[in-house]
Amino acid sequence: MRIWSLHPRYLDSRGLMALWREALLAQAVIAGKAAGYRRHPQLARFHAQSSPLSFIAQYLRTVHAESVARGYRFNAGKVARRRTSRRIDVPQGQMDFEWHHLMDKLARRAPERHKELLAENRPEPHPLFRVTPGGIADWEKT
Repeated sequence: MRIWSLHPRYLDSRGLMALWREALLAQAVIAGKAAGYRRHPQLARFHAQSSPLSFIAQYLRTVHAESVARGYRFNAGKVARRRTSRRIDVPQGQMDFEWHHLMDKLARRAPERHKELLAENRPEPHPLFRVTPGGIADWEKT
């Protein structure tokens, strides 16, 4: 499971579809509707919030918006109705780690997308996240 801190616009179509499925699974786990993945490290930052379901739902809304912008038909009805305007901190080191990880994936499976993103100097985070100084997050499996 990979719940990217990066904005979903950087993902190729395969990555965006995988993110939608994985974030929906994360929502089910957080809501107590799925047995597996309860202790998955990618969910730690959501579980650390006062209302984890609100945060994962907000995360999914951005993924859905990106899918609509690309002409996909992801089902928005699957997103929990809870909302939040708060953000989660993500260290710059985590953003850098994820960017390199994504670029490695894209080099292999979507070379054109990889080439388009080579000039990107400072990728933006998913709007749910606020970049702060620091290294790779404690929950990341490196």
